[in-house]
Amino acid sequence: MSFLYNIGIKLTHFALKCASHFNKKIESGVKGRAESFKILEDNLNKGDKTLWFHCASLGEYEQGLPVFKKLREHYAKHKIVLSFFSPSGYEIRKNSTIADFVIYLPLDTKQNAKRFLDSVNPELTIFVKYDIWPNFLNELKRRNLRAILISANFRKNQPYFKSYGKQLKNALFAFEHIFTQNEVSKNLLLSINYNRVTVSGDTRFDRVYSQLELDNTLDFIETFKNNKCCVVAGSTWPEDETLFVNFINSESSKDIKFIVAPHNIKTSQIKSFQEKITGNSILFSEKDTKQLVDNQVFIIDTIGILSKIYSYADIAYVGGAMGNTGLHNILEPAVFGVPIIIGFNHDKFPEAKALIDNGGLFSVSTKNDFTSILNKLISNSDFRLKCGSKNLEHIKKNKGAVIQILDYLRI
Repeated sequence: MSFLYNIGIKLTHFALKCASHFNKKIESGVKGRAESFKILEDNLNKGDKTLWFHCASLGEYEQGLPVFKKLREHYAKHKIVLSFFSPSGYEIRKNSTIADFVIYLPLDTKQNAKRFLDSVNPELTIFVKYDIWPNFLNELKRRNLRAILISANFRKNQPYFKSYGKQLKNALFAFEHIFTQNEVSKNLLLSINYNRVTVSGDTRFDRVYSQLELDNTLDFIETFKNNKCCVVAGSTWPEDETLFVNFINSESSKDIKFIVAPHNIKTSQIKSFQEKITGNSILFSEKDTKQLVDNQVFIIDTIGILSKIYSYADIAYVGGAMGNTGLHNILEPAVFGVPIIIGFNHDKFPEAKALIDNGGLFSVSTKNDFTSILNKLISNSDFRLKCGSKNLEHIKKNKGAVIQILDYLRI
């Protein structure tokens, strides 16, 4: 199995190089990985004390951030390496202040693992949620270097718990401790005789709760909203946007404001979406040259401000679950005490089930479902406020994972 895995990694490398000629995102990853070793070897000396944080992409970075911040404070003199596998994570957080060096993780070959750890030699390594790379982890274990996994979330159909997944299963034992989001994940680890496990919960609850301590003021959003009921649709895909086009064009009162922040901000896709809206709409990129208050729909064709925008929502919609792209972060709007609507494809997101069971989140599968619940939330303010408060209470109830992790690390 080890032989087949290593052959698979080499084939993946070849396939990515070929695909990079046709896909800008893949090209960014291929070029970035080629530069990673030079960045490390030019900037790290043998005597440097280091920490290594690894995240698959942006979501895992946000999940790990409250832990990373505390470690950055505690290990102020250490050099910190932050690695990503996905270009979407790297490109958005390549200037993160919690790390000295932000890089793409080289592909998981034995040679790359040895060369990487020769350069970094981390005093502590933290992986977030998943992205388990056997060669890197086995090399950490061989060198007796500390590594922990936080906010882990396992499912019984994953290779770790199958007869054919021996190599991935063994890689888990390189972690000296694993902090899981739930009891199900803990029990799955116990079933393969991994016992160094704590159910700490999801660090994202700590991450989003800290948003309440920040200044979330955005004057241009306040101007646009103009004290009216505001629906914020975040991280939307075309299948999500179709629902809003139908609603805005046929159902919506002019007294309702809509802010839509598409996941993909390519000009062509933004233009296509805007052209389908019959009412007055404005782009973020036009906000300084046009009157915001005169428009019913505000389309956010930029990134990095959605978490603050949610603070102005009376109702939130989070994209990704009407198709197969994956539900985006529902905890970001939940912390502001607003009710949330999502699509139907959320089985892999336990936080969605929890909020549904709690009464603050609504899953829809059809245009009629969407229209019905959105109209109810708009027209019934008592119902809207009650549902939203349940989401905030759920966040408060479930924060605290960071404290448990730091206690284990004795920080």
